[in-house]
Amino acid sequence: MLADRISTDVIRLICADTSGKDAVDRKEKLYSLISDPDDRIAYNALWIFTHFSHHELLWLADRRDTLIDLLLDSCHIGRTRLLLSVIQRLSELLPGSEDVSPRTDFLDFCLSNINSTLPYGIRALCMKQAFAICRPYPELMREFMLHLEMLESFGNMSPGLATARRNILKQITK
Repeated sequence: MLADRISTDVIRLICADTSGKDAVDRKEKLYSLISDPDDRIAYNALWIFTHFSHHELLWLADRRDTLIDLLLDSCHIGRTRLLLSVIQRLSELLPGSEDVSPRTDFLDFCLSNINSTLPYGIRALCMKQAFAICRPYPELMREFMLHLEMLESFGNMSPGLATARRNILKQITK
């Protein structure tokens, strides 16, 4: 099913089929497909994970480092966006998870992509993740703020990217 284009109805069906404690083996199978060499299959598997309920998504919490590894190795823009989306949702569900052991390679990835030529959605997600990682560390926050200042000076912000930046700046001033 994942080798072709999938509809929202198919996504709902797969989400229902992989929900609950008795569906762990089906979740594992779906999870194994996110690193499939076929880009369409991997993309569709990740797309399904972005539709998981909060409760079901928590199943991925122990796999956060593996998701980050996949993200850092990703050459596919769609996979990159979806991996960042899943990691962002996990961060929202488990606030402070970045504090335990911040990954410098992930932070470098996020900081370097805030002012890149990647799509705005990826840049906004990188900005949110970088902020979450830097927040507890004043020296990292200074570096993060420099990236936000550069973003403003380039003037190439979409409304979504500008809103993400503005919301982060509001959180910083609190």
